[in-house]
Amino acid sequence: MSQIQSGPSTHSNLHPAFMTPQKLLPVEKCSLGCPILDCCIGGGIPCNSITEIVAESGSGKTQLCLQLSLRAQLPPFLGGLSASSLYLYTEFPFPTRRLHQLSSALQSQYPQIFVDDYNPCDSVFLQSVNNADQLLDIMPQIESFLENSKPRLPVRVIVIDSIAALFRSEFENTASDLIRRSSLFFKISGKLKELAKRFNLAVLVINQVMDFVESGCGVNEVRIGNLGSFYSSGRRVCPALGLSWANCVNSRLFLSKDEYESGLVGGGESGSVSRETRRRLHVVFAPHLPGLSCEFVIRREGVLGVNR
Repeated sequence: MSQIQSGPSTHSNLHPAFMTPQKLLPVEKCSLGCPILDCCIGGGIPCNSITEIVAESGSGKTQLCLQLSLRAQLPPFLGGLSASSLYLYTEFPFPTRRLHQLSSALQSQYPQIFVDDYNPCDSVFLQSVNNADQLLDIMPQIESFLENSKPRLPVRVIVIDSIAALFRSEFENTASDLIRRSSLFFKISGKLKELAKRFNLAVLVINQVMDFVESGCGVNEVRIGNLGSFYSSGRRVCPALGLSWANCVNSRLFLSKDEYESGLVGGGESGSVSRETRRRLHVVFAPHLPGLSCEFVIRREGVLGVNR
């Protein structure tokens, strides 16, 4: 791990914009490290885009972020980007032990890639962020880091874990605070999209959920765009930060978890009920994907999809 230091349009000139060579090129993607998960999301997390993962605590969202940050270092023929990652964390403490565990598993899987005692953690650059204003303030530093630093591998992945935590206690439910919050949404996402386009980055942000207390689905019982309600742990939940933030991301993924009884342990009247957790990844909104879903499990070696 490393720490970063701180003229009027006409019909004739509009038409060619839809058929530029850049638009015909395939979008690069970074694998999540599992064929089942990658198949569900169209091959991986896309570059030049903001992808959001929405989930309640304990669903596996941070684990997926750590896994992506490490696997970005693999060459493209193995699903990576031959790239380092910048991990902006807002939840404390940072899960250092789990990062090292996933790193060791990756080294064991690809010993031919990680030679000479190279530690994949050294290409995951960490930066703590305490509030939304600080995130906006350090954007010039991030841009400078992307442009001028000379790491072993170029930075091609940015993770924000989590965006919701930055807005959790800073704002009240007043008109002025809501306006300022929305303004920060658009400034932060606008800068992230600018950096993603300029440096061809894969940007992954984590969002949290809150209990859904209204009737119907979405706003006034109408699903609007990528704002909707879901179910996790037997509760109806919806993404935090509302519609304004939903319009700031290009794709939204949702992780659900539910406990179920898998049988009896010990047998007889004295036996206890064994409970297991079932987790699923759902594509809620993505312009390039159908609404697919798949089951996954969390193992010592990482997050893995399950065929059912």
